[in-house]
Parts: sequence; C-alpha cells; structure tokens
Amino acid sequence: MSGNVAAGSGTHFGREHPLWTECRVLAERAAEASRFMATTSGAARNGWLHRAAAELRARKDDILAANQHDVDAAPGFGLNAAAIDRLRLDGHRLELIARAVEEVAALPDPVGEVIHGGRRPNGLEVSQIRVPLGVIFMIYESRPNVTVDAASLCVKSGNACILRGGKEAIHTNRAFHQVLADSLEISGLPRDAVGFVPTTDRDAVGILLGMNDKIDMAIPRGGPGLIQRVSHDATMPVLKHDAGICHVYVDKSAEIPMATDIVVNAKAQRPAVCNAAETLLVHREIAHSFLPVACDALFAAGVELRGDDAARAIVPMIVPASPADWDTEYGEKILNVAVVTDLEAGLEHIRRHSSKHTEAIVTSDIRAAQRFVAGVDSSAVMVNASTRFNDGGELGLGAEIGISTDKFHARGPCGLTELTTTKWIVIGQGHIRN
Repeated sequence: MSGNVAAGSGTHFGREHPLWTECRVLAERAAEASRFMATTSGAARNGWLHRAAAELRARKDDILAANQHDVDAAPGFGLNAAAIDRLRLDGHRLELIARAVEEVAALPDPVGEVIHGGRRPNGLEVSQIRVPLGVIFMIYESRPNVTVDAASLCVKSGNACILRGGKEAIHTNRAFHQVLADSLEISGLPRDAVGFVPTTDRDAVGILLGMNDKIDMAIPRGGPGLIQRVSHDATMPVLKHDAGICHVYVDKSAEIPMATDIVVNAKAQRPAVCNAAETLLVHREIAHSFLPVACDALFAAGVELRGDDAARAIVPMIVPASPADWDTEYGEKILNVAVVTDLEAGLEHIRRHSSKHTEAIVTSDIRAAQRFVAGVDSSAVMVNASTRFNDGGELGLGAEIGISTDKFHARGPCGLTELTTTKWIVIGQGHIRN
C-alpha cells in the first residue's frame, strides 16, 4: 500500500508536505537501528535498561521540572482533574518508572526462543524461533510513563521504536527521550533505536502512518478518537483496544464486604485508566442488601452514580442513566449501576455494551464463576478481583506496551512476547524437494 494518509481526512501527504522529509528521515533511521538491534545480545540490551534506570534517577530534577511545565499548562488543553493526575509525576512515580525498567531487564529474553523444533522424517532440522518485529510506532496521549515503558519493551525485545506522545506531555516526553537516547549511546547501541517525533503537529502522525515500508506496527494508546484515527489511517498492522468499557457483576452469592471493596477499587483507585470499571451489574436477589452499602462507599469515594430504574428504587441518590451511558468510557469518577435478573442477564448486558477489555464477577459460587468465565468474550476476566489487575505488571509481564482487545496478533496486556514474530529455520544437508 502506498500513499501517506492524513488523520481521518482522506488527505494524502506527499513529499511536498513540509514535515515529510523530517518524518522520512526519522523512519529510515529507526529502520536502520532495528536491523542492528535484531543482532544484539540480551546482555547488551539489559545493560542499556539498567543504565537508563540509573539515568532516570540521576536526572530526576530535570524530568520533574519539565513535567511541572506540562502540568501547569494542562488546564489550557482542557484536561480534567483525573487526566492531570495521570500526567503528573513526582519523585515516587518517577522511582516506580525506573523500577519498571529494571523489572523489564529481569524478564526472560524472548528473542531467539525456540517455539517448535524437531527433525523431519527426511532428515531436515526444522525450528521456529522468536524474532523482533522491527520498528514499532507508538502513538499515545498524556501518560508520559508510556514513553519509558514503550522504549524499554521495544529495545528489550530487539526492536526499534518511534514515540509520539500527546502535546499535553511534550516537555516531559522530550526529557525522557533525552535520557533514553543518551543511555543508548553510552551503552554502545544506536541512538535511533528510540526515535521521537519532536513536533506536536498532527500531520506528522498521518505521514508516519503511511510509511509501512519502514514501520512494521503501530500501537495507539489513548481515547477512542486517537485509536479510531490510527486504525483508519495506518498502512501497517495496528495493535489496539478501542475502549475500556469494563463491568463488575455482583452475583447473588457474593460476600458484600468483598464486593464493595472490589467495586470501589475498580472505579475509584485510578478512574482515568482503561481497566477502570464503568458499569456495576447487580443480581436482583442481592441488590437490596448490597447496593445501599456499596453506594455509600462509592459516594464517599467521590463517585457519581447513574443507574436504571431498579437501582434508583433502592438508592434514590443515583441519577437516571441515559441509553448512551452504558456505552461510555468516562475516564473519571462516574459509574453506571444496573440491577439484572440473573447471571445470564448480566452476561447479555455485557455482550451488548462491553468493549471486550475486562470484566469481573464477585461470587461464592464456583459454577457461577465458571459460567461467567466461559460466557465473557473479553481480553481478561477477573473472578473475585478488581478489573484494575488487567495490567502487564500485575500479571507478571513487566511494563506493558498496551492492552489489546483484538484477536489477532495478540490479546490482553502486551509485553515482550507480543513484540516479536516468528521465523522458521530449516537446516538440510543438500536436501531437494521431489
């Protein structure tokens, strides 16, 4: 496929565009770096990760100063309180980012792993091994930790990456990129293994999405608008999730204190992230005893509740939900509440409204749990646990590149393995095919 497509506009960017040459050079350098990275040892890549973690700590003051610039400007971009919190860094959050880099270094190296191997009856030695994808184009919004997470995972898995964060975090991302690129150079790896789009001009994204001869995969992380744009415009494969419309279903056998804690955590701990719950479904046989307790806890956590008539009859402070609410990813402290007749009705509601990201059941009935797990078609299903656990770090992958709700190439939290593809190696002794 040729041509460079603009964001959702149908405009084709050619060489005459002022940004085309700059973007082309960025993509070509990343492609060259990826070829080098594919030949590096796991020890070399781990050495860079440890160096980068040390430099993140050493340059803390510079990074936090850049981040404060972005936080101060955030209201002018229309960011709400939850989004500003997602953008904000402090010493503790920066330390967690550095530790995540070290955790990636500690993970097994996927490159060169033999997935399948053996000798054919004709004597051919056949093996299938993991190899890097090549160049990963990451497009994301105001979560600066993604800059470090993405670079760590891409380099660890032998890839190169091009990073394009949101304008709301441009100063923080530039500071992070400077640390990462300097660390690569010091470690004897190509500086261009972590590329960075320096402009906030949206056209640059459209141009790069057209360069499938240099970029092997695009990964968007952000709201539905960003993901739809990238899916529409990309000329290379896209790894994505469209939205994080996650549900918690409280079964009739649920323990009320446990269910309350799970629901509050799923909604209120970090409401702006994609694995936060957007809808609470409650079996009618437990609704009268559970909802008053749960709603008091949710109100105390600052959550606005929108519900159906059955929920509002039990807790009048719940405001009416509109039809659109059940299909909305709020990204803030708003939660839908519905009372359902039974487990099957809960599953049907999820089928209609879920984005296939994460669903949870709270129950003491093993058969109900098994039915829920089998009946839900989402990237992760939680039994007696918060939706917030659908996260690469929490599931043992280390830092994640994103969460995919697609069914092809990868699904769920995507870590190192999902940034590789496979290659078949066939060794013969002069074999020819009859």
